[in-house]
Amino acid sequence: MSPGERTKVLLAVLFSGENDFLLIDEPTNHLDQESREHVKNYLAAKKGFILVSHDRDLLDACIDHVLVLNRQTIEVQSGNFSSWWENKRRKDQFAEAENEKHLREIGKLKQAARRASGWADKNESTKIGYDPVKQHDRGGGTRPYIGAKTKKMQSRVTQFRRRMEREIQDKKGLLADLEKPADLKLVKLEHHKKTLVDVRDYQLQFEDGEKPLFTGLTFHIEQGERVVLHGGNGCGKSTLIKMILQKAGAGSFGLPVRETGVCETASGLVISYVDQDTSMLSGTISEFCRMRNLEESLFCAVLRQLDMERVQFSKNLEDYSEGQKKKVLIAASLLTPAHLYVWDEPLNYIDVFSRMQIEKLLLDYQPAMLFVEHDIRFREKIAEKTIVLS
Repeated sequence: MSPGERTKVLLAVLFSGENDFLLIDEPTNHLDQESREHVKNYLAAKKGFILVSHDRDLLDACIDHVLVLNRQTIEVQSGNFSSWWENKRRKDQFAEAENEKHLREIGKLKQAARRASGWADKNESTKIGYDPVKQHDRGGGTRPYIGAKTKKMQSRVTQFRRRMEREIQDKKGLLADLEKPADLKLVKLEHHKKTLVDVRDYQLQFEDGEKPLFTGLTFHIEQGERVVLHGGNGCGKSTLIKMILQKAGAGSFGLPVRETGVCETASGLVISYVDQDTSMLSGTISEFCRMRNLEESLFCAVLRQLDMERVQFSKNLEDYSEGQKKKVLIAASLLTPAHLYVWDEPLNYIDVFSRMQIEKLLLDYQPAMLFVEHDIRFREKIAEKTIVLS
């Protein structure tokens, strides 16, 4: 079975049991759009469950409270994802504005403290030694007067420093839960041909299959065009992607399929690929970078931008969470210069902030892409053309 079909089996077992309260951990990973609609409708009618999900559309459809594990705090809000996101956006904007205000005030206090300290030092230096001709008015009481004046100035410096400490204390924690993902980058290559992939009247069928996966498929991908493959689980999306990779010399999968029609790629086409399967990941980051011909320090920097903690870099890849494994594949793809980026369900297990981060990257750089993704929010933002397999 495809990963999506296996997920359906697990959900069928869960939903057919007589459970009073469901604990559901990321149920829509790998699921096609129709199945996601079934899950949405089922959960919307369900009384009482705890759901972990990064699917924004699902969250808006079926939840009435959000329990958020922030960077340093935990909060519960009534409402769905969109209402929580709007509240968070406003809260973050207020925190940033307050932080800027405190920074300006601290800067002013530092400047005033330096000025007052300079005056005190200069004043104190006049206590000893003077020119009796130029300063004929100095008498025996001058030294105590200067000392008292210096003490007053030093007291002002102490007051400025106390105020600075209060401002710094008030500022502390303002940005503790702020989510501000770094801007990602990629290096896309320009091909001498306009059309990168040409598929005409194409058909695929497994050798032991009773009927074709699809027939009469026709589409093409041009430079700068973002194309999404859409269809139900098991309809042949991943198989088609692997056939295109084979045609471009970007992999050999030994698929037991028969093909008819035309499936061609431009000569010399370089493809950067993200597989939906992460089970092949093992070993250290150093070993992974050597195998993929990646600069390790740069690779780790991209993982940090994707919000992966440094402590993970000492672990083996097989010990990573599914979301962290997916970030490893995405980081490797971003560091691989290519004419065409082929991503097969890249957002499975990926957190909401990283999804938005990746959306911004793709809209900023506009690379040529062929991808499969069932996250409707991502698909609507990124895809310029939809190819439906049925």
